[in-house]
Amino acid sequence: MYLKKEWKYHLILALILIGLDFFKILNSDEFKLLKNLDAMYLCLKSTFFISSIAVYFINFKIVCPRFLKKSYLSWFIISSLGLVLIFAAIRYTLEEVIVFEITGQHNYFEETRRFWYYVIDNSYFALPPILYSTMVYLVLKLIEDKDLNKAELDLLKSQISPHFLFNTLNAFYVELIDDKPKVAKDVHKLSELLRYVTYDSKQDFVPLQREIDFLNDYMHFFNKRFEEELSLDFSIDGSIQNQQIPSLVLIHFVENLFKHGVVNDKKNPAKINITITNDKLELETSNAILSSEKYMDSGIGTQNVKRRLTAIFNTNYDLNYSTKGNNFYTYLKIPI
Repeated sequence: MYLKKEWKYHLILALILIGLDFFKILNSDEFKLLKNLDAMYLCLKSTFFISSIAVYFINFKIVCPRFLKKSYLSWFIISSLGLVLIFAAIRYTLEEVIVFEITGQHNYFEETRRFWYYVIDNSYFALPPILYSTMVYLVLKLIEDKDLNKAELDLLKSQISPHFLFNTLNAFYVELIDDKPKVAKDVHKLSELLRYVTYDSKQDFVPLQREIDFLNDYMHFFNKRFEEELSLDFSIDGSIQNQQIPSLVLIHFVENLFKHGVVNDKKNPAKINITITNDKLELETSNAILSSEKYMDSGIGTQNVKRRLTAIFNTNYDLNYSTKGNNFYTYLKIPI
């Protein structure tokens, strides 16, 4: 079970139970021992709480997630009986072994320390932490299920809008394909771009060919924008086969080149080169800097790319930025 701030529910329950136990002590003979800070009393009280907390979390973290299901209820009952034995074992070890070794005093009389009597007597004390942890687990499970249902509903809602958009673009494509085939082709490419970003790129790894197609479609629109003025050398060396690479990594460098670089200088054309070998991919870009801002090595997007590459490849990748004169260079090498 995963739920944010799960600990606060345990803490609230613990404070309630401690408060109830304290008020119960106020109306009993134990209050004198508590008031006088009797060492043996405090010690045995602590061992009791430790045993209860241990059984509480064993049940919450292990038993309930595994066996609190319709098909495993019999195993849940058997496990609960096992928790009673665990409670008795922990308490016996703490009180009748460790505490006795230190103080020389037993909590139970000799005849009551016999196995079955000790277990049966402690079953009464073991039941509350088992019941409480089961109750908290069920409550949190109910909350989590509601959150999951809401998340699924939100996901479905989020998919409706893109689906509507794709249908609209497809309608434009059908209307334009006969009279304006070039415009229809652009509409189709735009649809493919959006579809890739919305759906395909959700996977951690995608086919290299699909990522290259995405780059080509992306650059197609800049080619339309700049027309004859675009000055960009884009080249691919090597064979594209069935390689897989992290989705939407290469586009970061291409996008920044168009956003911050000079791409209309015939004397100093921007360059994008991708080299593919059997076990690695290398991306190199170079461009004249549009402004003096150091965008590539300080932007949020760059930091996100670095964190993502580190999460995927650990240190098994190279990423470098450099500036020479008014030109900016990037180099990326990743295993494939």
